Amino acid sequence: MGRCVVANANPLPVSSLDALHERFIAADVGGTHVRIGLVQGSDDPAHPVTVLQYRKYACAQYPGLAEIIQDFIGTLGGETVGRGVIASAGYPLEDGTVITANLPWRLSPQEIRERLGFREFRLVNDFEAVAHAAAYVDASEVLRLTGPETAPVGPTLVLGPGTGLGAAVWVPTGKGAVVLAREAGHAALPPGNAIEMALLAEMLKHRTHVPVEYALSGPGLMNLHNALCTLRGSSNQYQTPGEITAAAIAGSDALARESLEIFCGLLGSLVGGMALLYVAQGGVYLAGGILAQI
Repeated sequence: MGRCVVANANPLPVSSLDALHERFIAADVGGTHVRIGLVQGSDDPAHPVTVLQYRKYACAQYPGLAEIIQDFIGTLGGETVGRGVIASAGYPLEDGTVITANLPWRLSPQEIRERLGFREFRLVNDFEAVAHAAAYVDASEVLRLTGPETAPVGPTLVLGPGTGLGAAVWVPTGKGAVVLAREAGHAALPPGNAIEMALLAEMLKHRTHVPVEYALSGPGLMNLHNALCTLRGSSNQYQTPGEITAAAIAGSDALARESLEIFCGLLGSLVGGMALLYVAQGGVYLAGGILAQI
């Protein structure tokens, strides 16, 4: 794993230092949950922010992100917060609105800013944020799967399945890091062996395009298992991807185990291909809650 912390060579002006220490709202918007916190910048280059308060919300229980943020602000004891940033999958349209396939509502930073009275409210791609954060992760916060203890400073791939699949590439430059947010989840699923090609053919019976995240995500594991059951002449007895994972890990269901192995094989192929495509000499970070469980 590569690790690089970029510090400013010149001191920040006083106004920037004031902004650095101002508390703000930070939210990670996923297709299933919104994780939101009250955050404050610090002078510690190794830990540039401190999370003061944190809560997790189920997206399906709220009509929009503004209602979630409003509820969270209500838990802060009357504290006034003037700035906020959200990290979400997808890219903004010309008016700043983001519409994603994995959310029950659209995102409009301008509407949220005006409705809740923020001075400043911004949107970034979710894996763009993860890639920036990965530069500050130390060895105690990751599990090294393979490769050398350290890697040279170079392009670093960050990728992970959740409700969808996100990816970004962290690229060091002479003036600091640049992060390229990728929508890898919407690219076509690339099969690499006979069973993967058979599963893709089965999925293509029901849709004209099978994107990567249709197989490599939480819902994707369910799609894989459904297709595998059809190929094996069986039926799917599970209601959630978590149930498939639990049965696979417990070894109580051979088809569940095979589905999870195919999931991991597809993910490995995708990661390998993207590592070659972006020459990820700095290493690869696999992120998200699903992979930590398996």
